[in-house]
Amino acid sequence: MTTSFHPDRAPRLSAGLASYLSILGYQSSPPPTWEVLVALHRRHLATVPYENLGIMLGRPPSVAVDATLDRVASQGLAGYCFHHNGVFAALLEALGFSIELRHGHVYSGAGDRADHSLNHLVVVVSDLPTDSNPTGRWWADVGLGEGFVDPLPLVDGEHRQGVFCYRLSDVTEDGWSFLHTPEGSFDGVEISHRPLEIEAAHREVASSTSFTRFLVVQRRDLTGWDSLRGCVLQRCGPEPGRTELTTYDEWRATLADRFGLHLDHVDQDELGALWDRTLAGHRAWVDARRP
Repeated sequence: MTTSFHPDRAPRLSAGLASYLSILGYQSSPPPTWEVLVALHRRHLATVPYENLGIMLGRPPSVAVDATLDRVASQGLAGYCFHHNGVFAALLEALGFSIELRHGHVYSGAGDRADHSLNHLVVVVSDLPTDSNPTGRWWADVGLGEGFVDPLPLVDGEHRQGVFCYRLSDVTEDGWSFLHTPEGSFDGVEISHRPLEIEAAHREVASSTSFTRFLVVQRRDLTGWDSLRGCVLQRCGPEPGRTELTTYDEWRATLADRFGLHLDHVDQDELGALWDRTLAGHRAWVDARRP
């Protein structure tokens, strides 16, 4: 598909969106093409890590787009799915992409799959047909932490990206079912056209045990993802690995070097207390697994 684009008619972005676009490597507004969508998707995943730091410090960050843009610009942080996909959708729309938002429920286990509560924000991008996806509808998602590196075509069947295999089924205009790659930490996502009450869902998710148990930081790249859960650092991809972090200095260095989280803006006593809780929780988990 050929898109006519005139640089002199490029959309005017807010200061926050312009700063975010610059962080992703663009000094001016690119055209709303499939190639640009892929590039933006990859750059966000590689640049802005998924994390629950604010939640773990007792200050869940606002899901308002402007507030998230400020955090991305000043701290290099966004938060979790509502934050990441919220700002990404706002940027795409401002650049002229045709987008819609959908209700998502990330689940693990059959019982959780039947729960239809909102815990994930889904972005649909339309009007970008390709030879392999003539419908032109795509699922863009930079908020799963360990999700797909490129947008998925909204077409039933298996979709392979590198060593990972994803499956979409029951795809309609309103929703679909997603099965995650077996290497992932969750089973799938159910997408629907249910109402999006994001503020209420954020309050619920940010206080749930799955988000308050331990610090989670993830970053996706072209071949796989790095994941830090508590004291356990894992690499998932062609060359997987697992390391247990046992000292504060090692933990801080990993956050900075592996995920780009230097955390100079965080009170160091608070950070030290978070590490103490993290290490204590890890030791209790190890003890509980001993025969």
